[in-house]
Amino acid sequence: MRHLKLYWLLAALTLVGLSPAYAQNPFITNQFTADPTARVFDGRVYVYPSHDIPAAPGRGRAGWFVMEDYHVFSSANLTDWTDHGVIVTQNKVPWVKPDSYSMWAPDCIQRNGKYYFYFPTTPRDTTVSKGFTVGVAVADKPTGPFVPQPLPIKGVRGIDPNVLIDKDGQAYLYWSQGNIYGAKLKSNMLELAEEPQTLGELPTKGLKEGPYVFERKGIYYLTYPHVENKTERLEYATSTSPLGPFTVKGVIMDESPTGCWTNHHSLLQLKNQWYLFYHHNDLSPNFDKNRSVRIDSLSFAADGSINKVQPTLRGVGLTSAKQKIQLDRYSRLSQRGATIAFLDTANTFQGWKTVFAGNSGWVQYNGVAFGAQKLKTVSLRGTSPAGATLQIRLDNATGPVVAEVIVPKGTAWQEVKAPVLAFKPGTHALYVAPKAKAAGTVEVDWVRFE
Repeated sequence: MRHLKLYWLLAALTLVGLSPAYAQNPFITNQFTADPTARVFDGRVYVYPSHDIPAAPGRGRAGWFVMEDYHVFSSANLTDWTDHGVIVTQNKVPWVKPDSYSMWAPDCIQRNGKYYFYFPTTPRDTTVSKGFTVGVAVADKPTGPFVPQPLPIKGVRGIDPNVLIDKDGQAYLYWSQGNIYGAKLKSNMLELAEEPQTLGELPTKGLKEGPYVFERKGIYYLTYPHVENKTERLEYATSTSPLGPFTVKGVIMDESPTGCWTNHHSLLQLKNQWYLFYHHNDLSPNFDKNRSVRIDSLSFAADGSINKVQPTLRGVGLTSAKQKIQLDRYSRLSQRGATIAFLDTANTFQGWKTVFAGNSGWVQYNGVAFGAQKLKTVSLRGTSPAGATLQIRLDNATGPVVAEVIVPKGTAWQEVKAPVLAFKPGTHALYVAPKAKAAGTVEVDWVRFE
């Protein structure tokens, strides 16, 4: 339970501006992101999340969700991510109530060479809808520029739009507002082709929202967040029809043990592997309206049921040994002697550090790709008031010692180097621990091979 709580509270990597990020959870850390919809377009993964920002005087409602625009992020390998910038912003959509800060969970789909971005927000004209409604912006590329339609979709009142294009080419729009609704879309992808239907046989007690529907082997999966108890967990129901009736089958991911009230997700298949994209308030552990998106692997049982996903710090994908390896996104952490903390509690976007106390702690980080060419040195950013020596091993506590890195005495952060003692090509786990008889504390930001 201690490790599970640390998982929810702490996650790190470094992402600056439009430069790539590495797939350690959360995989976006230059801004708050939530509600990720992941899609594959021409072999590349695109993630369309909502964008949480802190409230300020004249900017949103204090203590609530504040969202004014949308970014899109993309990756060829689920490891290196690029921020393509803002694609839709509230005050440049004709029908949106100005400064409403309610650009909630979106979706994007490709059809006939166009990209259709669906988003919910508050309309300026209450005759259109007295609550949220859903609009569409259209682009020629998945990164935009997106041109918003002059009016929202007629007949849709609610949030969390999701689109399924079925095997026969029929498109469906799903959304939520107390219940979960669905309807066929016209071929122009901009209008409903029929009256909305309430999707039946779902839980009647507790909030349910955020539908994400997909088809696999003839089974239609309706996945959704649901407040069964006090906070949202991810559940699913199945049907033989895109509009149900659905039968509730189980839980995809349990509630947050730290009390984050929301979760919102999408599922994606890439190269025969399924992934769950979701969010948590990792970068804002004391305020769950500022969230961050994450990825973990997902699998199905032989009968088609979804195996429950256990959230991880490590995320997915390989980390190159030549990149900064954030040990605080560990795969395993010792029960004592090693903890994770923010580098700067006043600026959580800087990420985390691993803190070793005494000589009993260790951290293991899986999935480091060393390649075939021999690497000669290892760099480490660390600090130790009394000075310390860290051992880096491959694979486990008894694996070969790759390097012994001396962190000199001092209170400032230092980048130090050491020779690689035993290079092994391929992919390995890193096992890092203070050398025996070490005393005091040593903190590590990252490790990198050269």
